[in-house]
Amino acid sequence: MIYTLTLNPSVDYIVELEGFQIGELNRTTKEAKFPGGKGINVSRVLKELGIKSKALGFNGGFTGKYIDEYLQNEEIDTDFVKVMEDSRINIKLKTGQETEINAKGPKISDEDFLQLKEKIKGLTKEDLLVLAGSIPSSLPKTTYEELVKICKQNNVQFVVDAEGDLLKKVLTYQPFLIKPNQHELEELFSTPISTCEGVVPYAKKLLELGAKNVIVSLAGDGAVFVNDAIALIADVPRGIVKNSVGAGDSMVAGFLAQYQLTGDIKEAFRFSIASGSATAFSLGLCTKEKVVELLPQVHIKEFS
Repeated sequence: MIYTLTLNPSVDYIVELEGFQIGELNRTTKEAKFPGGKGINVSRVLKELGIKSKALGFNGGFTGKYIDEYLQNEEIDTDFVKVMEDSRINIKLKTGQETEINAKGPKISDEDFLQLKEKIKGLTKEDLLVLAGSIPSSLPKTTYEELVKICKQNNVQFVVDAEGDLLKKVLTYQPFLIKPNQHELEELFSTPISTCEGVVPYAKKLLELGAKNVIVSLAGDGAVFVNDAIALIADVPRGIVKNSVGAGDSMVAGFLAQYQLTGDIKEAFRFSIASGSATAFSLGLCTKEKVVELLPQVHIKEFS
């Protein structure tokens, strides 16, 4: 079973307006709301691609209830730790440009964190955990390290989709997959990188630091996959980018879904790219139909 972890899930409230005037009454032209958070996005895309998962994390209050019910209506299992305060609401204001207002989120107590660790301890070597996103300020900065130590002790494979020090500190525990983008890779190694070919040696350094599989996205310029056996470079489909939110999460889900079905690294990488592109070209997360439509446009070559 695949488990996804979202430490600070949200209700994402998207509002579109023709214009926005500070200090005046503004009326929306379109609205939408749905559960937000990187791990939750992975679970939703996995479900779209026919793979079951269970969503873990913290939630509370009426917003937490909404997140739970929304996912269960999509037939996604959940096992959140219930906290005292309301889960956050994030506002995405679209007025030609997009402005985001992200809330802080509920306070997570030591007891709440202990409950989460007990759930992680229940995972087995047959399971895989996806840790995605930032750590709430009320949790220790070592949260990811504490959780992946549990995974390592119980032979649970895990995926980490996080930035900077959060990623660096878990590499020694040998994550099954990491997915930094071009800018995150540049920050990790303090060097500019402009081509897929230029990515490969730095992706290999991540293998030396402990990662088993590495995907690096360069947005419209392509993507790279590296493990101990192979290095792959891929073109990405062309299209109009409508939405960057969730594209990286969709790449993770696409890879895991196809790898679970086939065990084929190349096909998993192809699905990863098609899934990320399908989300980028959509107003919401990708559909399986859109992913399949884009697959023929993904061209992969081995890098030697």
